[in-house]
Amino acid sequence: MAKEKVILAYSGGLDTTAIIPWLKENYNYDVVCCCVDCGQEEELDGLEERAKLSGASKLYIEDITDDFADNYIVPCVQAGAVYEHAYLLGTSMARPGIAKRLVEIARKEGATAICHGATGKGNDQIRFELGIKALAPDLKIIAAWRDDKWTMQSRQDEIDYCKAHGIHLPFSADHSYSRDRNLWHISHEGLDLEDPAHKPDYDNLLVLGVTPEKAPDKETKVSIDFVKGVPVAVNGKQMSVADIIRKLNKLGGKNGIGIIDIVENRVVGMKSRGVYETPGGTILMAAHDQLEELILDRETMEMKKKLGSQFAQIVYEGKWFTPLREAIQAFVEKTQENVTGTANMILYKGNIIKAGTTSPYSLYSESLASFTTGDLYDHHDAEGFITLFGLPIKVRALKEQEREAAAKKPKKTKSAGKKTAAKKTTAKKAAKKK
Repeated sequence: MAKEKVILAYSGGLDTTAIIPWLKENYNYDVVCCCVDCGQEEELDGLEERAKLSGASKLYIEDITDDFADNYIVPCVQAGAVYEHAYLLGTSMARPGIAKRLVEIARKEGATAICHGATGKGNDQIRFELGIKALAPDLKIIAAWRDDKWTMQSRQDEIDYCKAHGIHLPFSADHSYSRDRNLWHISHEGLDLEDPAHKPDYDNLLVLGVTPEKAPDKETKVSIDFVKGVPVAVNGKQMSVADIIRKLNKLGGKNGIGIIDIVENRVVGMKSRGVYETPGGTILMAAHDQLEELILDRETMEMKKKLGSQFAQIVYEGKWFTPLREAIQAFVEKTQENVTGTANMILYKGNIIKAGTTSPYSLYSESLASFTTGDLYDHHDAEGFITLFGLPIKVRALKEQEREAAAKKPKKTKSAGKKTAAKKTTAKKAAKKK
């Protein structure tokens, strides 16, 4: 009788490499590895050999880079989705695309389960599992780190386990940050970063670029063209969204752009410290914001900011495949109909400096904004507007003045009232006698 198949979300890292023999020993599964390529680049080197030496029967390497760029990154850029004012959702928005492809491979292989190596403390377990539940509620999900049969409690335990099974690893417990890389970013967690009092050792940490201090003492000019909120060209050259991000990653990394050190609130309730490199993404988000300033009216912009924050929360929490995400995205797409134009910027030592914005749909009117009086706007018109706009404030202040004045008036006492009444009675009696 053939063994049941499990699809393992395989990155080639320590966790998922150790999980292959563990699944075979504890569940007697036929392990099919699936590495979903979201732009990891050289991290995929040697993966097939490592997977098979670890006991996998097969390895899929599925390239979804363009799908990731077009259908996950672009909606987040258009929404202005930023988690806790800093995190550009690099890991978060890749997970639903990975979950979708894992389900597709599971169907193709006739697998009964999908396994992931996300820990029981992290966000990824939620993102993977919510995606799988939404797309394939019938499939079993195995979370190794939460399984009672999983006895390894540290990276060193996993290394020792792999060595005992004859698996060679190209990393060690002492010099290996926990990293996640894709087209959009790379994250760094663990080791010395677990203490927020420690300054990151950027010289040994950074992968995509350099610190602003080490960036060239020279400006780099860049222009990005958008059509309906979608980036289409860099410096006048038409490219796919994925290639635009690759180009901006190089320019941004070279100029020390997009490095953040953040303590974020995970979905499971704890705080987590990480360093993120998002050079191209930081430039792209800034360019999109720069263009929207020119095009969106005030009320649409205000509503979009509110929904953009909620969109970020949804993506961060792994709720991509939900009606709410679809509804907010539909609103955002409507706002993008006129977001067409060019954002010009200067990159310099970690800074993104505006260098001019143009759009055929610009709502900016120089004659209106100018300090010079023109035909479209009479300065005196502001008087009536301010009177009406400030009326609630003025009425409130007037009512407060009335209350204060009333409080200052002397009050008549009861005894004074009795004396006055007695005087009146005496006066009446005297009148009668007369």
